[in-house]
Amino acid sequence: MELLPISTPHCRIERDGHVLIVTMNRPEARNALSSDMLVGLASAWAYASEEPEVRVAILTGAEGTFCSGADLKAMGQPSADPEVQARATRLPNFHWKGLLREDLPTKPVISAVEGYAVAGGTELLVGTDLRVVAESATLGLFEARRALFPMGGSAVRLPRQIPYCHAMDLLLTGRPVTAAEALSMGLVNRVVPDGQALASARELAGEVAASGPLAVQAILRTYRDTLGMPEPEALKVSDELGWPVIGSEDAKEGTRAFREKRPPAYRGH
Repeated sequence: MELLPISTPHCRIERDGHVLIVTMNRPEARNALSSDMLVGLASAWAYASEEPEVRVAILTGAEGTFCSGADLKAMGQPSADPEVQARATRLPNFHWKGLLREDLPTKPVISAVEGYAVAGGTELLVGTDLRVVAESATLGLFEARRALFPMGGSAVRLPRQIPYCHAMDLLLTGRPVTAAEALSMGLVNRVVPDGQALASARELAGEVAASGPLAVQAILRTYRDTLGMPEPEALKVSDELGWPVIGSEDAKEGTRAFREKRPPAYRGH
């Protein structure tokens, strides 16, 4: 794997072929969010969108913890690294971008969760597209219990992703949730043995990366661009985004590969 220079002291960003692996790396604080981490996350999502060879990203945490939420003091302090400070000034709203609240990457993001993914950690998970969670992981939106508000967007997003009553249960009680319960709610895709979340997420990323990148990105964009639209209007957007994919070189390659009984070689054209 290649360690990318956009990494920061609290965020390790690596590239493995078509897969970007983003690791929240502040284990001494259970990977609580800091300015260094959020600048790194914002940089990673921008890179994922801009780099044509990246087809999918994985978000995980170092040393057995995903993210224990916001460290308000660390988030309010600028980085001690001058290069990261400079990058923060070039990334308006880097806090929201890092938290996957604004300017979502154009490629899918898979969360690989071990240990705690609570408060801002669950908010990050809610911003991802596919979710793999270790069986002893703990999730939860604790903000209301502390008289706070989930500013990462979960008050809006969660009731759109899982049944209303489950979303309100998590949001209004602020209680912890096990991996098994999160799976039963439809909040996560897979529950795996402890220590296997990243490996399982990498398998899932391989499946996504093997699909046609134009098709994957158009499907993701169609969902996002049509949120709240009546179906007739949404279908027009779907057609506008879908027909160019149908006519692409990748679509022709997919048909040829199926006919020739071989893996397709998609190039994003």
